[in-house]
Amino acid sequence: MAKVEIYTKWGCPYCVRAKALLADKGVSFEEYDITMGGPKRAEMVARVPGASTVPQILIDDVAIGGCDDLNALDRAGKLDPLLGLAA
Repeated sequence: MAKVEIYTKWGCPYCVRAKALLADKGVSFEEYDITMGGPKRAEMVARVPGASTVPQILIDDVAIGGCDDLNALDRAGKLDPLLGLAA
């Protein structure tokens, strides 16, 4: 299974939706809360240049974008292969 990481902020509805989609697929992920900024926010900006919104989702260290991007990949049938899920 793929390594999934997601940068989130408290109270973000898009973060909740993205995490719910991953959970529905049975995918575990590492969540980094950047609500208060700090080193994890700086890490996010370094890993995803130009990122200013959350969630920022990375699959196997590749930035795929936010919630809308995650849902678009799912609708196109491209998310499961990225996650290493059986077809």
